[in-house]
Amino acid sequence: MFSLTSFLILIEMTEIMEEKKLRFKDCTQKLLEEIFNLKQVTQHQALQNWITPKSEVTPFEKQSLQYLKDHLLLCGQTWNETELRDQFIGPLISLVNFDNEKVRYFAERNLSGLIDEWELSGRVDALIAQGRWEPKKVYFCMNEYKKEKDPEGDPGAQALAAMIVAQEHNAEQSLIYGLYVKGKLWYFMVLCGKEYAITEPYTASREDIVDIFMILKTLKQIIYDVVNQAHT
Repeated sequence: MFSLTSFLILIEMTEIMEEKKLRFKDCTQKLLEEIFNLKQVTQHQALQNWITPKSEVTPFEKQSLQYLKDHLLLCGQTWNETELRDQFIGPLISLVNFDNEKVRYFAERNLSGLIDEWELSGRVDALIAQGRWEPKKVYFCMNEYKKEKDPEGDPGAQALAAMIVAQEHNAEQSLIYGLYVKGKLWYFMVLCGKEYAITEPYTASREDIVDIFMILKTLKQIIYDVVNQAHT
């Protein structure tokens, strides 16, 4: 026997299928795989190339990472989403410093697209893209500043949905990078064509924070190289 909640979810999903409109917050990996014919793979060369350490960490960066790690370990369990973003994720991203004349880090931006007759849209927590005032070509999507326990929605699916739209907008760049965060846990993702892959979690309150930082620095260089090649 259906509960009222199950019945309402069924009605909402029926409306979604009929209208072919899907919001990021309603996405699940299962739904995205079925609608857009995606396949999750356990290994992908592009993901392996990305997460293989290539960057060095300076003494200043090491000191900053140690401070952020200790702060997260001490206070992270008490933070809400905004506090996690402001106290930890933001400073870590700033330490990488993605911004230059052609590339910007954008936060809380709307993204939408028409893919296989489906309208896919929503607000993305963070993007790295070309553009000065607003994102143009998107290379990286990040969601979701969630706690580890009982997060609302599916942050991995929300990030993947944004990556699908970014891929549609950026036709010549079929490889899109992504990340979702659940409390202390960081999951890196790639979407290439119809295949996607997700790493095992990196724990930011441990020494993994150095790996996380180096992966983000590698991402910065990857994006810079792609943009520079496009302008040569």
